[in-house]
Amino acid sequence: MEPRFNLNDNAIGAKIGKRFANTSLAITQSTLPKTTVELVELRASQINGCGWCTDVHTKELAVAGEPAIRINLVAAWREAAVFTEAERAALALAEEGTRLADACQGVSDETWAQVRKHYDDDQIAALVYLVAMINAANRLGVIVRMRGGSYEPGMFDGVAD
Repeated sequence: MEPRFNLNDNAIGAKIGKRFANTSLAITQSTLPKTTVELVELRASQINGCGWCTDVHTKELAVAGEPAIRINLVAAWREAAVFTEAERAALALAEEGTRLADACQGVSDETWAQVRKHYDDDQIAALVYLVAMINAANRLGVIVRMRGGSYEPGMFDGVAD
């Protein structure tokens, strides 16, 4: 499977991409823990089958010092004892917000209550936008067939400046 199109090599694609990156930058500048951001992005990317994004977020977690056991168990987080209650709430939100077509209720009241318990309003705003943005990024990657394996941690630092 070869990539279909490089969005960054196209003038309008790069222009839109920069604005997309600016939204993501605002999320990373929130008080939401960086590890939580990466865990949520990794889980949504796994669900959506985006090789590029899965590559990015596994490598970013590793570079940040996350142990391999936590990275490897993200796909089975419900059956793992290595995540905090707050991380579990964020991962549940990520799954339910990603699997909208699979869950007739969308995000459950139970999951929302757990998110409210562990995060303040600013962090919740960042989490909601994070789930939406990673799902959009996954769709971009899958549509144009961005392949995983070539990401180098930090390669996009400063892109949104």
